[in-house]
Amino acid sequence: MALRKIVEQGDPCLNKVCRPVTEFNGRLHALLDDMAETLAEANGAGLAAPQVGVLRRLCLVLDEASEEYLELINPEIIASSGEQTGLEGCLSVPGKWGIVTRPNVVRVRAQDRYGDWFEAEAEGLGARAFCHEIEHLDGHLYVEHVDHFLTEDELRAYLEAEEAAMEDEV
Repeated sequence: MALRKIVEQGDPCLNKVCRPVTEFNGRLHALLDDMAETLAEANGAGLAAPQVGVLRRLCLVLDEASEEYLELINPEIIASSGEQTGLEGCLSVPGKWGIVTRPNVVRVRAQDRYGDWFEAEAEGLGARAFCHEIEHLDGHLYVEHVDHFLTEDELRAYLEAEEAAMEDEV
């Protein structure tokens, strides 16, 4: 396994539609393993292949329950419901945060590293990550959904309000 360089906004590969994965072999497994190591090092919630310069339809999303990465190859969103509005950032847009509205529950169909099809469902942050990462595969960034980026003061106030809301729930 090896760390991959995460490309940043402005790199043309982030604006291209990725090609489907057709070969489920050792090269694919090595890429998935490298992406998992890169994502863990960056402490992110998800990572798509174009973010490491590879124009293939695959991404990793952190499964909060198991704290392991879910590998999604040739993923497609097959159902979504509800709505959530919250803070979003991206490893390819470092240091910038914005408020984005996404579905609250998302169901995806994808292949695993061996080519077998499966379905997975997530809500909240997981649903947000599914949408965010799959958009990368179609050449889109979350910044297309942001009215304005939060200043440091706005970010701090938002995080403090979220923390206070969580304390009120307990």
